Parts: sequence; structure tokens; C-alpha cells
Amino acid sequence: MCTALGGVAFLAIVVAATRLPGSEMTPSGNRRSTSLYLKMRDGVEIAVTISLPPGLKPGERVPVLMRTTRYWRTQQIGWGLRVMVALHQFNPSNLVDSQTAYFNDRRFAVIVADARGSGASGGRRIVEYSRAEIADMGEVAGWAAQQPWSNGRVGTFGVSYDGNTAELAAASGQKVIQAVMPLYDDFDSQALIEPGGVVLRGILERWSSLVTALDKDDVCGADEVKGWDCWKDRQVNPGVERVDADQSGIHLAQLVREHYNVNVADAVGKAVFRDDPLTPETGGIRFVDISPYGMRRQIEGSNVPMMVWCGWLDANSCQGALGRYRTFSNPQLVVIGPLSHGGGFNADPFAAKHLPPVPTEEEQFKREADFFEWTLRDGTPTKFESCIQYYTMGEGKWHTTTVWPPEGLANERLYFAENKTLTSSAPTTRGAADSYTVDFTASSGAQTRWHTQLGGGDVVYPDRAVEDKKLLTYTSAPLETDVEITGSPVLTLEMSSTTSDGAIHAYLEDVAPTGRVTYLDEGIFRVIDRKEADPRKLLYEPLGPPHSFLRGDARPMIAGEVAMIRFAMLPTSLLLRKGHAIRIALAGADANLFQRYPATGISTWTVYRETVRSSFLELSVKNR
Repeated sequence: MCTALGGVAFLAIVVAATRLPGSEMTPSGNRRSTSLYLKMRDGVEIAVTISLPPGLKPGERVPVLMRTTRYWRTQQIGWGLRVMVALHQFNPSNLVDSQTAYFNDRRFAVIVADARGSGASGGRRIVEYSRAEIADMGEVAGWAAQQPWSNGRVGTFGVSYDGNTAELAAASGQKVIQAVMPLYDDFDSQALIEPGGVVLRGILERWSSLVTALDKDDVCGADEVKGWDCWKDRQVNPGVERVDADQSGIHLAQLVREHYNVNVADAVGKAVFRDDPLTPETGGIRFVDISPYGMRRQIEGSNVPMMVWCGWLDANSCQGALGRYRTFSNPQLVVIGPLSHGGGFNADPFAAKHLPPVPTEEEQFKREADFFEWTLRDGTPTKFESCIQYYTMGEGKWHTTTVWPPEGLANERLYFAENKTLTSSAPTTRGAADSYTVDFTASSGAQTRWHTQLGGGDVVYPDRAVEDKKLLTYTSAPLETDVEITGSPVLTLEMSSTTSDGAIHAYLEDVAPTGRVTYLDEGIFRVIDRKEADPRKLLYEPLGPPHSFLRGDARPMIAGEVAMIRFAMLPTSLLLRKGHAIRIALAGADANLFQRYPATGISTWTVYRETVRSSFLELSVKNR
């Protein structure tokens, strides 16, 4: 018994003596990492963690990089994890966010704030990206610029949600914010949640459950575990990190009890069209009011330079990045790689292995830090010409352009033809059509471009040959030369339906000589939104046929009546090899991922491919 008690006591001493990252002092006399509350204009307390460069010298002033999150700025380190560190079973450097550590090593101070109503911060969240949340960003940045270790210049950065806040901070009117870096963000929030008007129900509901648990400081709910697994989780991570002055957690518990946050999935369910309010509790707030594109005047007015990253296979984030580039006047460096959400995986569908990402994580951090060096380190920022650096998948090479689509591409039409083929020749017959009864079990898989939005996992589509048997497909003859496809493919369908509503899921695919079918790209569109709009009345420049997605422009299908439906697929850059074929595959559902239209019943399409009513795919191509 005495020996056991002695062992426990010795372990407790060792654990207590173990120094965790951030506890060391810098030469300036400041501790590397501190956490505190900042009181906002309305009394709400915002939890902030400050990380200083390890070699910060006395009197040295460095640029500040700010990230605002609703996913907890960092987690508590539980006793179980402390024991593992003390016994050298866990590398303590893994407790530090790698991006923050890199920025610190490049002599930037980094501050991370929990958004109001989330994490360890006070306040309520009636909507994501509220005006109050944006004002908080400006106040936190203003405070940071006045600290003795700051040179008075602040840059914002972040991935996903934090990428949106990085851009929205430019709308706060805070002059000390002099550069922003939205990474894998959503320029148009509704376009992510309802791409082409079709609700991304499977991901939305999981995300809503996740943030609800996080806002309750419920680590087990966030990890979706119970019982023994929950107990183990809490030994490693009891919850969100407390600020230094609240080690008991009493104040944190009080703030968490005051959190009142709208259920995101329910709110979005009420906003079917662009002009619908999210929920009555938001006072008429719509998606445009919380999306970067809706704050064009403020963001352009700041004239802050931007570095924007996105991945070709990361949901539809590149669609937003290119829409911003073509619309906003801010100086912009846009980098588009073969990347998953957050840049953790090489998602090139032709890559033999998906690791490491291209560029590597360290190269991504280096280029990000270089941008902040140009814009924040000295009193006179480096000026640059806006441009897009993009990677062509299948080729494995980078290219640079100042316009989108790039110059040197030709427009090619591939018409739907008999025997389910694609041909460059326009149809010459009348009455030709194909009938398709929608198979609502059709799926694009479990590791799609949409799934990567939840945690940044790899994007891996299986061979589509079997699944395509459930779909209506059209396939070209084998290519006679290598062909580059860069831009947004546009699909034109002349079709009728037996139902008044429906969703079109269109997949661009590569068919190898072996018969393997590789997913390349997709487009999603709800048929009632088919009316085309005046592009001059839209708030940003579309990458294809313009649609308003307004309630008043909705046009239900009339049974048996033919309608023309035109929409753009997602932007991409691909190189297809000689001997391979191009396929377009049409589905009416993506089970367990997107909402079904109509909710019940059978839907049968008639797709026309005749002289006066032709269906076709338009591609921007270059023969190699």
C-alpha cells in the first residue's frame, strides 16, 4: 500500500513539474503564451490567447496575426495527457497548433480569440458571423496593435470558418488590419450549404450538432462518445481552455451557461431561397448579410491585400475564390492546389498516393508567412499584381494567370448523342431523347469533396464504373491527344420531368482504357431555380449561367413540358490523357449527403438530344 501511494505521489510531483509548451519566458520577459479576457463595447468578454515568438527581445515590436474561431481557440490539457507528456509517451510539441508555431518562429505574434457565444467567450450567437462578431474582431485587433510587443500592424488568417472571419475582419473598419488571409473559406456561405439550391443536408446536420456541443463545452458530445469513451476523452481534454485568471473554471462555467445559440440546421432549413431570412430570431438576417460577398463595399473600401487559398476538391470553395477575384478590387494572390479542406491532403484524382499535400504543409506555411512579411513587417508594404497560381491535376504542374478563365483555351461542345455517347457534332434528327427514372440510392461515396469540410480529411472517390450503372451517362470516343480542361464546365439540358421539383447531380468523369471511371468534377442544380438572371443585378460575377435563386424567380416544372436548364459545374483544371474518354453522368440524388427532391415518390426524366432541343456539355479546352 505504501509503495503504491508513494508511486502515485511521485507521479503527481513529476506531472506538476513537467513544463508544457508556452510556459517558458522570452528574452523580453514575457511568457510565451498567455490567455485573458478582453471586454467589448457592450461588456461581453472575449477569451484571447496570445503566443509570442520564442526569441522576442526586450523592446522588440513584431506584426500580429489574428485568428477568430468558434471551434475553441485551444483545449484544456487534462491530467491523462499531462501524465503521458511527463512519461515521454507524448511529444509536447504536438500540443501547439503547427501553423501558430511556424508563424511564431518567423517572428510574428499570434492571437487567437473565441468568437462571442462560443468557446470560453461570453455573449450569445443569434447567427454565425453577426455584425457584433465582426465588431469584436476590430476591437481585438485594435487592442493587439497597442501592445508593447506589437508594431501596430495586424493581419488576419484562418481556415474554413476562421477563414471567413479573417476576411470579414476587413469589414470592421479597423485601420490596423492591413492584410487578410482567407484559407479554404466560403465567400458565399449559402453556396456551400445549398450549392445550386440543393441543401447539403448530411454535412449541415453533423456540423450543427458539433458546434452545439462545443458551445456547451461538451467534449464528449463534440466527439460523439459516451460512457467509458467519454471518461477517457475527458482525461485527455476536459474542455475549452480557461483563461489564466480563471483556473478554477467558475467564471467559464457561468459564461457557458449564458450561451444561447440558434440551431444552425434548423435556421438554414427556413432559408430555401436567397431572399429568405435564416430564422425569425435573427430579425430578417439573410445569408447575404453574413457572407463576405455581401460586405463588398466595406471590404473593398479597406483595400487590404488578400492571400486566398483553396483546393480544387474542397467542396466549392474555389468557386467563391474565383468569384471574389473577378469581382473585388482588393489586391489578391489566389493559390489553387489539388488540396482537401485545410490543405492536408493531395486530392488530385490521378495521384497514386494522396500524401503529402502539394504544396507540403511547411511550404504552405512558408508562403503564407512570406505574404505577411511583405504586407506587415515594414512601414511600406510590398506592392504586387493580383494573380492566380493554379495547379493542373493529372499534369502535376503549376501555372499563373491574371485573368480567369486563363487565356489560350478554346470552347468545345460535346453533344448528347445516340447510344449514350458524347460527340462534337450537333444532332440532326428530330424526336431523339433518353428516359431516366431517378435512382434515389445513388451516391458519390463517403470521402467526397463535401465530407472533407468536416475535419479536413482526404478526398477519395471510388471507381465510379459500378455506381454509373444507376445513372444516365454519355461517353465520348477515346481522346486522340492529351487534353487540358480548365475553367467551369457548363451543362445545358433540354428535359422534362414527371415531378415539379428535382435536383440534378452531374459528374464529369474520366474513363480509362481499362474501364476504370475516375471522378473529376461535379455540378449540382435544383431545377426550379433554372430561370436565368441579369448578371449585372447579382452581387458578384458568376462563373457560368447567372441564376438569382430568389423565391420569386422559382419555376416549378410542369409534367411533360420541356424546359431548358443551364448551369455551371465547379471550376477545375485537369489534364486528360490520350486514349481516355470523357463522360458526363447524370443523377437525381446523392443519398445521405444532399436533400432529396422531391421528398417522396418516383421521378422520371426525358432528356432530349435532337436538332431543335439539344443537350450538351461545354468545356474550355486546350489540346496538348
